[in-house]
Formats: sequence, structure tokens, C-alpha cells
Amino acid sequence: MSLPEVHLIGGTRPEAVKLAPVALAMREQGLVEPVLLASGQHPAMVTQALAAFDLAADVTLTVERATGSQAELLTGMIRELEALWEVRTPAAVIVQGDTTTSLAGALAAFWRRIPVVHLEAGLRSGDLDSPFPEEANRKLVAQVASLHLAPTPLAATNLLDENVAPADVLVTGNTVVDATLAVAARRLPYENPQVAAARAGSTNRLVLVTAHRRESWGQPLDRILAAVRELVAQHPDIDVVLPSHPNPAVRAQVEAGLAGLARVTVTDPLPYADLSRLLSEAYLVLTDSGGIQEEAPSFGVPALVLRDVTERVESLQAGCALLVGSDTDLIVKEASALLDDRARRDAMTVGGNPYGDGHAARRTAQATAALLGLTAAPAAMVGVSR
Repeated sequence: MSLPEVHLIGGTRPEAVKLAPVALAMREQGLVEPVLLASGQHPAMVTQALAAFDLAADVTLTVERATGSQAELLTGMIRELEALWEVRTPAAVIVQGDTTTSLAGALAAFWRRIPVVHLEAGLRSGDLDSPFPEEANRKLVAQVASLHLAPTPLAATNLLDENVAPADVLVTGNTVVDATLAVAARRLPYENPQVAAARAGSTNRLVLVTAHRRESWGQPLDRILAAVRELVAQHPDIDVVLPSHPNPAVRAQVEAGLAGLARVTVTDPLPYADLSRLLSEAYLVLTDSGGIQEEAPSFGVPALVLRDVTERVESLQAGCALLVGSDTDLIVKEASALLDDRARRDAMTVGGNPYGDGHAARRTAQATAALLGLTAAPAAMVGVSR
């Protein structure tokens, strides 16, 4: 007798990374058949991310894009999902986070009365304009989800404050912690030749910089790049690695801002295994990425957050992250304080990782099976881990 299918929908690299451990946990538990579904939003990056876990998409949608607009992408994905589920209807659908893919998957499943499981539910900035459009996406998904898997107690509280039924909310931890710990532990050789060359034999401290969000493009990115230049000038014992956004205009801006700068390596988007290993070796990370804010504390690496608002407020409360926005002087000041004082740097992450204990994928797999009446629901996550 075949197992009921659960479709795990991902369209971006972070989604693929956070869904991969869930698919592996579902296979191990043997209660449902996980089907990894690439939505067509960023197919090459999804393929690359899944490969780090020796996985590949079971189904890849083809979405035609001419204008690049969110409306075009959303409608294209919903059309493809509707056609797929007309002939291959899953028992449940898992969407992750707050992307256009998440919204498309949730709406298409809801309209077909397929239960929606929202992984990484309950994140809120309280501002529909920041991050845009993610804040609206995740709030919309919450309206149609049957099961809300919150990464932290605060995220669960956000959902309860929005009148989501307590029985439909479970604190699982964030599966990105599972993912990054597993991949970094393998210590795979660097795939990117620029990174491999930069790290070979270097005794300098590593500063990892990522600035990918749309709100960072333009003048904010110029200010961030100015801070990188100043930090490199002031600290001769650091190396900087900056994986650039693939957008040609953004890459050109990064190249122009850091041209000819010694001890700075600008790369294309990195394979997930490379990024996880870099993070595990970093002294400090400057980032506007939500995922890196969640991953860094597991390696004892503090994060300076290059945003004015973050929905990952647990990092701020735990002390493992600090908001610095894109203010050049503030970035340089706070980064230098940590570079100049190892004890101060280490104190930021002494409390461990507020986002997970490495067992979120197992809880997610069991909770999904419980939703389908196949097993008992798991216990919620308690505490954090180093």
C-alpha cells in the first residue's frame, strides 16, 4: 500500500535548504511519502541547494516569465500547481516562510481543500513595508494554513495574538539549524575556486558579508560597501568574503565599490555547503539575511544585521545579533568593537541559538503525519542548543 504524498514546495534557495531536512526526516519516519516540488521561481538555485543534501526535486514546474513582476510569478505558479494537483493530489502541502512561492502554494492548495502546513510560521516585523512583500505574504499564508509550525515561542505568540487556535500551533525550532549543522559537519572542500583560494593557508580572521535584500540595493548597499572598505583598512588581519546577489546591476555595484581591494573576495552566489562552512569558520558576519541570523549562533558567530528592522527579534533578545542598518559609521563602530575585543565578541553568543536544537525537521515530519491522523503529535521544542 502506497504512503500518502506530502508535497514540499520550494522556489528559492532558503526554502530548499529548510525543506530538505524535512524530506529526509519524513523518509526516515516512513509515515508519508515526501515529494519535493520546485516551483520554478529560482530553479537553478533550488537544484544547487538540494544537492548539498544529496537530494533533487521530484517535480519541477515551468513558469514563463516575461516582465519579472510578482503578479506574473504568482499567477504562473498557481496555474502550474492547479494543473499538477488536478492529476496528482497530495494529502497535504508544506510551504516554507514568506516568499511568492509560499503564497502561491498556500492559495492553490487551499482552493483545492488540501491541508496547508506552514513551516517557519509566525514571523512578524509589524511593518507591511519592511520586509516587502514578505511581511504580507506570511500573514496571508497564516489565514489559510491548517498547521502553523513556529520556529520559536515568540513566533507562536504572534500567531496566538492573531487568534490562531492554540491546537493548530506547534513550536518546532527552525529546520535551517538542522540543515546548517549537518552540512557544515561534513567539512566538504570548497566548491567555489575563489573561496578555496582565499581560504587556503589564510591565518586571518574571516568576516562574511551578505547583502541580498531588495531594500539593501542602491544607496544602502553603497554605504555597506563603504563600511567594508573602512574595516579592511583598519584591520589588516581580516579577510572578507562577499557572495553577491546574481542581479547584474547589484553585482556591478558591488564590484565597483570593492574594486582592487586586497583581502576581499567577491563571488557569485555560493553553494550551500560552501556558505555553511564559511559561516562555521567566520569570526563575524554582516548580513541582511534572515537565514544567516538563524544559523550563525549555532557556530558561536555574532551577526551585525544590515537592516533597520528585523523579524528575527529573538536574535536581538538573546544578544547574538545587533541591528546596525546601512549606516556606514555605525557598522564600522560595532564591527570594530567586536574585532578589537574577543571576549565581547564571544559573549554575544554564549546563550546558544534561540532558533533551534537540531531536531526541528523530525518534529515537522511527525506533526504533518499527525495532522493526517497517522501518529501522535510531537512535543514542542524546549530550550536551545549551542
